Amino acid sequence: MFCVMLAFAVLIARLFHLQVLEGEEFRRLSENNCVRRHSIDAPRGLIFDRRGRLLVDNRPSFDLSIILRDAGPVSRTIEKLARYAGVPAGELRTKIRGESSYKQILLRRDIGRDALAVIEAHKFDLPGVIVETRQKRHYIRKESAAHITGYLGEINSDELGKMKNLYRAGDFVGKFGVEKAFESSLRGKRGGRQVEVNARGQVVRVMGSEDARPGHNIYLTIDQELQKKTESLIEGVAASAVAMEPSTGHILAMASNPSFDPNAFVNGMSHEEWNGIISNPFRPMENKAIQGEYPPASAYKIVTSVAGLEERVIDENTSYFCPGYYQYGDRIFRCWKKTGHGTCNVVKALAVSCDVFFYQVGQKLGVDRLAKYAKLFGLGSLTGIRLDNEDAGLIPTSAWKKRHLGVPWQGGETLSVAIGQGYNLATPLQMLVLTAAVFNGGTLCRPRILRDAETAEGEKIVHEGEKETGQLRVRKRTMNIVRRGLWEVVNSGRGTAKIARVNGIRIWGKTGTAQVISRKKNDTGRRKNRSLFSKAHAWFVAYAKTKAEDHQIAVSVIVEHGEHGSGTAAPIAREMIKYYMGLPDSADDSARSHGAGSEG
Repeated sequence: MFCVMLAFAVLIARLFHLQVLEGEEFRRLSENNCVRRHSIDAPRGLIFDRRGRLLVDNRPSFDLSIILRDAGPVSRTIEKLARYAGVPAGELRTKIRGESSYKQILLRRDIGRDALAVIEAHKFDLPGVIVETRQKRHYIRKESAAHITGYLGEINSDELGKMKNLYRAGDFVGKFGVEKAFESSLRGKRGGRQVEVNARGQVVRVMGSEDARPGHNIYLTIDQELQKKTESLIEGVAASAVAMEPSTGHILAMASNPSFDPNAFVNGMSHEEWNGIISNPFRPMENKAIQGEYPPASAYKIVTSVAGLEERVIDENTSYFCPGYYQYGDRIFRCWKKTGHGTCNVVKALAVSCDVFFYQVGQKLGVDRLAKYAKLFGLGSLTGIRLDNEDAGLIPTSAWKKRHLGVPWQGGETLSVAIGQGYNLATPLQMLVLTAAVFNGGTLCRPRILRDAETAEGEKIVHEGEKETGQLRVRKRTMNIVRRGLWEVVNSGRGTAKIARVNGIRIWGKTGTAQVISRKKNDTGRRKNRSLFSKAHAWFVAYAKTKAEDHQIAVSVIVEHGEHGSGTAAPIAREMIKYYMGLPDSADDSARSHGAGSEG
């Protein structure tokens, strides 16, 4: 019994010491101090062009948050904060309604330096209020190259559910373009620090920390100066223009107009601004280079020529007479030139873009053999460029029509396909890859947008090589004949693209005029503006090199509703080529536009 009494006496004495003698000190410590972990965001990697010119960087953003447990009395703190920060008190109350007392609640992003200064000056009157400095994405060139760089957006619940070990609510992730394609490289690794805070939520001391690891810097293949020049050339029209190194697949420029400012997605936009973007019938959010699907028109005659020569239904001496039309059964198929082109072989037919010649080649081949060679050139398939939402276009076959439309193929439809019309659809990038393959020895290069990546310290990152998509199994003789025709398109007196000729540069090309047929169910903007959107699209694809062969470039241009490739698309390609080759604008070259012809 004595031992039990003694044990209780010791226990009571210890409790007296802790609660009475030392109670005040422990009460102060428990109320005023607790340990918390603060997350440190990783600086996102920067994006540069091929020459090291900065395209996308980060700027400081001051984000305003509150922890309700530390903010008491909350109503008084909210009133003061609203006054100091210039934010409506109602907005702040809405943010905190129903939230946990222990959770850090984001009240407003990017409050600005003036508001920051006022809040810091009154921080002792604002218990529980936290201002964190975060990195915010900044797109230096605004609309320029926006479809390439893409943009960031706040992570949604679906994305967070799939990647909750990497992100937290409120984080920004790549939503489009390079920002999305290389998210894993750009994002970096989050850090953190363990801090002791007092009852007002203010940091007393840092107990430990782990530095954030910056994301990798990305160097793109594009040349920003050529990109700007290209964008200026298509300003004011709905168009796309793409340039590539034909030997490597490196994309030198990829312009799509109209464009958008990626900063608006980071800074936030109103419903009116967003509605203005999505209701624009010229589709500013669409990267027309990889998402715009158009009938390839007369540029497709490259495929028909190769197919005819390879299948030996024609040779370089085969000639057909063009009176301006071709009768197939009881139907008349017109040539773009009403008076006709006279007698044409394949070289002349390419030079003058004679529809009648290619009607007859297509008739002899049939749609399925045409499709075989179109697919050989990569049409109807994704190019494999590392940008999201690329469209594959469409190469029709007799089986495709039966499967999708439930009716057999008609012979007359082959004639339309042979000149790049009918069900044919291709993107500007696909036509660029096709053109490059004609001149680089038959290699179908996978278009590349990434040149290099490196750590923040400058250490190179090895990325798995992007392999070529394939090699064309086409006779050299066939390719030489086709190249002769494409040379005459630009360099002969009868060619449809005389306007593209430049002194000192060797240029080959093909014009095209694509009939407008909308197959999109939601094309309400176009239906409301039939007269505006009734004109044909203008194509021009080209390959160019200097006489010394030290510079080479392939170009693909489409101008929506630009009518004739010779009059609208070819001059754009010419100026892109001149700029890349280092030639200044000249009155001599510009004057040729007045004598340009047109073709169908």
